[in-house]
Amino acid sequence: MKKAELDYSAQRVSEMVGVLRKREVVRGLTPTKLRLILEDLGPTYVKLGQIMSMRPDVLPQDYCDELVHLQTEAKPLPFEEIRKIIEAEYDCSLEQVFRSMEERALGSASIAQVHRAELRDGTAVAVKVQRPNISGTIARDILLFRRAAAIMKLVGKRESVIDFDQILDEFQAIARQEMDFLIEAQNIEEFCRLNADEPHIDGPKVHRGLTTPRILVMDFVEGIPFDDEEALRAAGYDMNQLGRRLGEHYVRQLVEDGFFHADPHPGNMRIRGDKIVWLDFGMMGRLSHRDMAAVRKAIMALARRDAYEMKAAVLTLGRPRGRIDHTRLYEEVEALIQRYGDMNFSRLGMGELTRQILATLKNNHLAIGPGLSMFARGIITIEGVMRRHCPGVSFVDIFTRAFSLDFEKNIDWPEEMARLKQNGYNLVRKTMQLPEQISDILRMTMSGQTKVNLDLTGSEEPLNRLDGMINKLVFGILGAALLLGSSVISTTQMTPQILEIPLLGVLGYLAALVLCGKLLWDIFKNR
Repeated sequence: MKKAELDYSAQRVSEMVGVLRKREVVRGLTPTKLRLILEDLGPTYVKLGQIMSMRPDVLPQDYCDELVHLQTEAKPLPFEEIRKIIEAEYDCSLEQVFRSMEERALGSASIAQVHRAELRDGTAVAVKVQRPNISGTIARDILLFRRAAAIMKLVGKRESVIDFDQILDEFQAIARQEMDFLIEAQNIEEFCRLNADEPHIDGPKVHRGLTTPRILVMDFVEGIPFDDEEALRAAGYDMNQLGRRLGEHYVRQLVEDGFFHADPHPGNMRIRGDKIVWLDFGMMGRLSHRDMAAVRKAIMALARRDAYEMKAAVLTLGRPRGRIDHTRLYEEVEALIQRYGDMNFSRLGMGELTRQILATLKNNHLAIGPGLSMFARGIITIEGVMRRHCPGVSFVDIFTRAFSLDFEKNIDWPEEMARLKQNGYNLVRKTMQLPEQISDILRMTMSGQTKVNLDLTGSEEPLNRLDGMINKLVFGILGAALLLGSSVISTTQMTPQILEIPLLGVLGYLAALVLCGKLLWDIFKNR
């Protein structure tokens, strides 16, 4: 088993080197070149690129924009292989389960491909079949990538801008979900349950008895793709009406349900009758109440031009990956508010605002979780779809209306009064405790027990410079001591010797040479 893994790793490394050489990566890496490299490396890296495209907090925005266009289509497997997978999974012949199945695949992606079929009772279904050994291939590729990332950390002098461990953890979690079709079946059923009262929204029905971790069987959805505007208009549809329904429903997924389609491109939507039917539920996002409250706070703080509240929301949205310079964060938030605070919300692009907030997080060493990264990707994607196909509908109007930016109209006065009453009680109680606390502080100060911790913002750079100067001084002293000590030893007849010079003296000279060389290099580098 270990030999097989070693053989696979050697073969895979050879393939990677060939791809990197083919794309001339030594001449520099561009967004387009990165996309082509990932496509050449196969399904694992295509999926990894899709995850990276959702992380503008760890990858430059131009790279994220390019990785969105990764080609997910893969060469379909021969139908005989598909037949073998189905028969092995069901432990019977294909004809015992399906009356017929089309040999030509409807679609073929990195993890699975889809065929149209008919059940024994004549029901038209779509059968999603997982590629053989894809789970092991992805697991081995992730392990290989982790080792490469670890080596890059060891040889790199600075911490990488991209946290590969975080991205790989997220990718592994998403890939694990997408490779278990029982989870996708649960996603479909949960989506349909949450939208049971929506007259214009639907999803495919799952055939649970035929669904396994490697095969997903659901009703075949006849309909017109959302981006086929010519066919939709010919069928009598109003694109603006469809766009309004799409925008309102997607905002409902985000704001009310906290369970949303994380890949809302037009290929995952069909128009059937008066309904928008969603497809492909392998990648679904979830937002916690905490994250949703932080997003709401950020939008409202922008509307109120409240930099303090906006800063608090940004800190809630992100997870610190290092020391945070709060002065710099406040300045960037203030600049964000100055840029967008006076803008009419009807002219504000939610995608652009989302990018700016994520850029602020990235600049201040704040990472975001998978839910928020998918939220950002969904917002950017759906706004682009509506702008392209339904330019008469403003997604931001729908979004801000759902977030209740009309404060007077949407305030729940009984709840607000109860909150004010509770806050007033807490204020009075803490105020009554102040004299006792002040007395304690004075008593501890007089007895010498008071300790004060100071955190001087902006003091890190001078301290780092002082630390560097001390290090150089230590190197210089050690080098001089070694040089003098080696010279004294060289005047003796100590053995063993090299070229009539004591070996210990030679080693001392070499150590002094290395230290002095390091000192001169540091001085030259930071001149």
